[in-house]
Amino acid sequence: MMRFEDLTRDDLEEVRELVLAGLADHWGELDPALNPDLDDMLASYSNGRTVVARSDDGRIIATGTVIPRDDTAAEIVRMSVATHARRTGLGRALVEELVATSNGWGVARVILETTSAWTDVVVFYLSCGFHITHTADGPFGENTWFERPVH
Repeated sequence: MMRFEDLTRDDLEEVRELVLAGLADHWGELDPALNPDLDDMLASYSNGRTVVARSDDGRIIATGTVIPRDDTAAEIVRMSVATHARRTGLGRALVEELVATSNGWGVARVILETTSAWTDVVVFYLSCGFHITHTADGPFGENTWFERPVH
């Protein structure tokens, strides 16, 4: 079973690089200035929980954050899995870890969004038990919003 650890200050740069690499995989090019929250995720998401997973050699290969949105919902943000670790079950385990954290907060549902054009990501979240609630225009195109009840 995959073990997740809470993000520490020592992990910040490696997590930033992982998330930016994932975005670059999808966009082709990337302007790091568009993602200032990644400069200090401990501060940016201090009201939530960010976790990491490591490879056998200690490198961070996955990360995700969940933050409370209100008394009824939490939102998963900044989820990323290293290219070589995708399709191994790690992403699904990460989602389950973040949903379990949300459950501990007593919320009724977990929400998230992704770029609609990232069809592989849309299919992934559907396979994790989320359903699409709506689409909305975002700064870089259409976004798909998802929801999953917390049991």
